[in-house]
Amino acid sequence: MCGIAGIAYLNKDRKVTRHELKSMTDTIVHRGPDDEGFFIDNNVGLGFRRLSIIDIQTGTQPMSNENETVWVIMNGEIYNFLDLRKELINKGHSFKSHSDTEVLVHLYEELGSSFVTRLRGMFAIALYDKTNKKLLLARDRIGIKPLFYALNGSSIIFSSELKEILKVLDKKPEINQQAVMDYFTYGYTLGEKTIFGGIKKLPHANYLELDINTFKIHFNKYWALAAEPDYSKSESDWIEIINEKLSETVKMHMISDVPLGAFLSGGVDSSSVVAKMAKLSAKPIETFSIGFKENKFNELDFAMKVSRVYQTNHHEMILEPASVDIIDALINMYDEPVADDSSLPTYFVSKFTRECVTVALSGDGGDELFAGYGQYEKIKHLTDFHRYIPNAMMPVFRIANQFLPNYMFGKGYLYYLSKNPSQLGAYFTIFKDYEIQSLFEKEFLARLKPYSPVESKMDIFNSYGSNDLVTGNELLDINSYLVEDILTKVDRASMANSLEVRVPILDHEFVELAFKIPAAIKLKNSEGKYIFKKALESILPKDILYREKHGFSVPLTKWFNGELNTYIKDELLNNNGILYEYLKPDYITKIIEDHSRAKRDFSKQIWTLLFFHLWYKKWCNSAL
Repeated sequence: MCGIAGIAYLNKDRKVTRHELKSMTDTIVHRGPDDEGFFIDNNVGLGFRRLSIIDIQTGTQPMSNENETVWVIMNGEIYNFLDLRKELINKGHSFKSHSDTEVLVHLYEELGSSFVTRLRGMFAIALYDKTNKKLLLARDRIGIKPLFYALNGSSIIFSSELKEILKVLDKKPEINQQAVMDYFTYGYTLGEKTIFGGIKKLPHANYLELDINTFKIHFNKYWALAAEPDYSKSESDWIEIINEKLSETVKMHMISDVPLGAFLSGGVDSSSVVAKMAKLSAKPIETFSIGFKENKFNELDFAMKVSRVYQTNHHEMILEPASVDIIDALINMYDEPVADDSSLPTYFVSKFTRECVTVALSGDGGDELFAGYGQYEKIKHLTDFHRYIPNAMMPVFRIANQFLPNYMFGKGYLYYLSKNPSQLGAYFTIFKDYEIQSLFEKEFLARLKPYSPVESKMDIFNSYGSNDLVTGNELLDINSYLVEDILTKVDRASMANSLEVRVPILDHEFVELAFKIPAAIKLKNSEGKYIFKKALESILPKDILYREKHGFSVPLTKWFNGELNTYIKDELLNNNGILYEYLKPDYITKIIEDHSRAKRDFSKQIWTLLFFHLWYKKWCNSAL
């Protein structure tokens, strides 16, 4: 795992300097503390920071082909590189290393830009074709690894993290106000946007090609996930297929030349990965868990049970409210606001894990692939309810929702009943649309018209839609929440601690398999992950598989009413608070007071406000 950076200028007389590249890579030493490397060809430059995982001795980047006409840098891992290497050697290519990265230059020589379709792994790649003066940037199918770029008519700057680009921009970028609205709606920015105007994310499963001579750019989507349910197989068939494929992907993800372990929450997904690892390993697996004093959020007993079954070397850590002190470090990690409070335990479990190993496998992705989130059952229930009521009732539910106080039971349910059931997935938000109207100053909202984050998410849903609502919302989550929130959180938290985290459940072939499984046996009799759990019954205890789902969440409700109550009031109710330049202070005060009086749990909203407030104070120090 590594960090990459690069610059290309249209003006051939403007040479990229090592100083420019190094100023970028120096900001991400945490992503690659073991080594650095640079390549400059006049107006094109590549920079690299290395965390040594595979081929420690000779895997230094940037890496080239034999005659140094193709150069590449990569952040990630190619899990099928050994098969590709054999194939390329048989075609006459010679290798000077045993690195997975070197496969890329030779595969490019064989296939051109379409070489990315042969890769099985997580990656962000920058490849420079010196002969044809072409720059190619590519990102893996699921979006496990990040890649940012800033492009204008005369230059392109790209990087693994936003802070690298900010380091070399000629002037400070403006805040993207649509991204601000995305953040307060969903907790992250949608699509290719970032919080900074002029800086974008390369969408997952895409590569861009830039002609250095003309600066013409082409975007190419090389993979799209589709639901293609296979109704010919029985449940027992699927159980066998899932087990076989999961074993294969876990085995691939265990390739490493450095110590390797696994996150173990005690939930279904992480436990399944640990169980498969243990069966494939000749020695005990190192496993790592985070817990809390609050029993409702503490899963350490479940993690320990899995550890005992598979005799892992298990390590535990308890988080206290003081852990919120790390929020300043989180702001530096993320560069832009992400309102997922599980970033706290993710950071600490990464830091804790890195003390023992350099690579950890995680169970991320199981909920999206097998309908594990509670919202899928809610969508199914609400859709069924809508079948028995006329559409004319929807405005009635909307009016009733508007008149109920925020803290009244049933207000949220009425809100969802007032929406089109086929679009419900877009309405699971942090601040609902009527709350957004109360939260923001009218001038800010007026500037954003007619932009709507909910409508943007509906566009994503429609582009990946399905006749089955559960499947459609799984696809929506994979292409928005998973990539922009979950995978972003894990990448930044782990790489801040120089830890590589791998996600075998999100191997694209396993993902494709999951979307061949009919939705009716993913969510069956109100049991999410039904067929996945059935497949795991032979390797995991039933009280692990069929217990109440917790999620990797933090007891903020109690913390904000207890040890951190004064802290949030000092930060958010300050009359000089920068939030009040465009948010309404009375509404923020009401949220905190209602939470303190236990009228309703507003901990998610308070965390969202707090993180943005502290991020904005750190990075901007000026009004939007």
